[in-house]
Amino acid sequence: MEFYQIKYFLALCETLNFTRAAENCNVSQPSLTRAIQNLEGELGGPLFHRERQNTHLTELGKLMCPYLEQVFGQLEAAKQRAKGLSILDDVALRLGMMCTLGPTRLMGLMETYRRGHPGVSLDLHDANGKTLRGLLDAGDLDVAIFAIPEIEDHFHVMPLFTEPFVIAIGPGHRLEQKDSLSVTDLDGESYLRRTNCEFGDHFHGILTEREVEPVCIYRSAREDWIQVMARAGLGFAIIPQFSLTVEGLLIRPLVDPPLARTVNVVTVRGRPHSPAVGAFVRDAMRHKWPA
Repeated sequence: MEFYQIKYFLALCETLNFTRAAENCNVSQPSLTRAIQNLEGELGGPLFHRERQNTHLTELGKLMCPYLEQVFGQLEAAKQRAKGLSILDDVALRLGMMCTLGPTRLMGLMETYRRGHPGVSLDLHDANGKTLRGLLDAGDLDVAIFAIPEIEDHFHVMPLFTEPFVIAIGPGHRLEQKDSLSVTDLDGESYLRRTNCEFGDHFHGILTEREVEPVCIYRSAREDWIQVMARAGLGFAIIPQFSLTVEGLLIRPLVDPPLARTVNVVTVRGRPHSPAVGAFVRDAMRHKWPA
């Protein structure tokens, strides 16, 4: 059973006239007649009584009409849905966003994507980089933005910008007088540890290598709590520069050794993607990230 056969059948049900039904469907009458005959062959009997001035539905035709109306409606809806997907209208994009990324840095990209593709709704998933990697791999996300030290080859990783780590402290802290810091300056200092930091193990490896032992007094997955506590003078935190959201924090660059992360837009290599994903990746790669 073909889509056009159902369309011709419904047109004929409406007009009960082969000539007018053919005109309404923009086909010749012989083409419409053949389509109806083929449909009757598939359904096992005549659908219309054909009389000179009185074409009307048979019992089989009456029985089939509501079913074929429903099928036609569903097929039309499917066509419109597919068309909407191709033109990015009324579709959703499942975007993973690493929880340690500063939102301000990414707002320009979000605004650009929204302006360019107003028919796409963004379904944001906030999690650490390891969790996002798993969700992306499992197909629960379409695309993600994150920074982790190592990522498997089956992911397609496209760098967006590099973000240095800085030391955050509060006004009056002993380290405030320094313009830049070495990890050796942190020896014995009260330390506020961000447990979602993807580079935490790397940073602690540097501390061990340099025989530096800060005193960890607080651990939290809450970036805002860590920053507020640092501002209150309770200790220092190592934070990606563009992730700072709390006013009044003092930051000092870490120069010995410098530590930075590369923030990437990531998809699964070789996986077919919707036009919404392709549009987002293109916008992300073309975006002019502020220095």
